[in-house]
Amino acid sequence: MIGEGDAVPAMTLPLSDGSNLNLAGPGTTVLYFYPKDDTSGCTKEAQDFTELAPDFAKVGVRVVGVSRDAMKKHDKFIAKYELKVALASDEDGALSEAFGTWVEKSMYGRKYMGMERATLLIQAGKIVRAWRKVKVPGHAAEVLAAATDR
Repeated sequence: MIGEGDAVPAMTLPLSDGSNLNLAGPGTTVLYFYPKDDTSGCTKEAQDFTELAPDFAKVGVRVVGVSRDAMKKHDKFIAKYELKVALASDEDGALSEAFGTWVEKSMYGRKYMGMERATLLIQAGKIVRAWRKVKVPGHAAEVLAAATDR
């Protein structure tokens, strides 16, 4: 599993805003992985990052959410909640596999594969901070504090 101090894979992601993100390139990015568009926890997380988007921009940090939903579904999710963060689609699972966020989960005794809620603060192609098994309340503010202190 990739973690703090590790170089990120050289991948370019097409984003919902029409731009591309080179993960190994210069700059600072918050990459947050979430299970599914338009579910309660994922919606709250996206809204929290959206609320803080101007603050992230002030410190030069781009915020990008990632799930395995298709880009069309992302577009509906963004429009429905007026999200101000870019989303990336990981339909083939390559990104979540590379970052170790596609994991075995368990619900009511049933095991299945799913997206772990995780956030990575990436600067100049290296992970400077990683949050795994994220709990949504207060998380976006915690990430902003870490991004501001870098």
